[in-house]
Amino acid sequence: MGGLYGDGIIALKGAFTPEWADRLYADVMTLFDEARSIEGGALPRGPERWYVETQPERIRGFIDIASHPWFVAVCEAVLGPEYRIVEIGFDIPFPGAQDQPWHRDFPSPEATLVGRRLDSLAFNLATIDTRPEHGAFDIALGTQWDDIRGCKDDMFPPREKWDRYIGRAVPKLPQRGDISARSALTIHRGTANRSDEPRPVLVVGVDAPDATNANHHDLQVTRAYFDNLPAQVRDHLTCRVAQQLEPIIQHHVIEGLLSSDY
Repeated sequence: MGGLYGDGIIALKGAFTPEWADRLYADVMTLFDEARSIEGGALPRGPERWYVETQPERIRGFIDIASHPWFVAVCEAVLGPEYRIVEIGFDIPFPGAQDQPWHRDFPSPEATLVGRRLDSLAFNLATIDTRPEHGAFDIALGTQWDDIRGCKDDMFPPREKWDRYIGRAVPKLPQRGDISARSALTIHRGTANRSDEPRPVLVVGVDAPDATNANHHDLQVTRAYFDNLPAQVRDHLTCRVAQQLEPIIQHHVIEGLLSSDY
């Protein structure tokens, strides 16, 4: 609670083995190739940077993540015992990806701006050993409480305010198997990938019961998969149970990340 309400991010190093992370990398790259063949399957988040949502059963390690004691403890402490898993996806900056503008992932809800309460979390899992040339994830500590209403989309502080975020920025270079939890409201940016390889990061989005982020996603599972999930996982999924998996057409376009204004 102190870390997430203070800095806006916490992490557990070595939550999973490097070999587990290698399997996650393989799953993500296969799913990315599939998503690129579907209109709306892979959304651009800037030059050479993409975001893809997927189904939990397409990620071999999903149950390991959703039942990990640290994941469960963080969700319960910050979001309450009735927390809801509403999104699973991955962000991939490829070689040539550029610095993003400083932003938060969606406008601050009233629960945070007025109630001073975090009602959602984003968990990130590294799939490679990140080096500086891969492009660090920069996060401006403590800025989840910033009121930037009136800025572009209520998400993108103007350039004249960037010094505040640059001054508070900490680059994150996670290694395979590390997991972090952050408020997606904490101002952050992806930086340029100057390496010769992609840097995929898995994202798991979790809401408090009164949050509404599930409205932007189409988390789906098959009946057989749902029925065989451990109760610890199944009871916290906000999902659609389908006869068979359908392509996920994404709707959470972040136009500000595509703008040349920055």
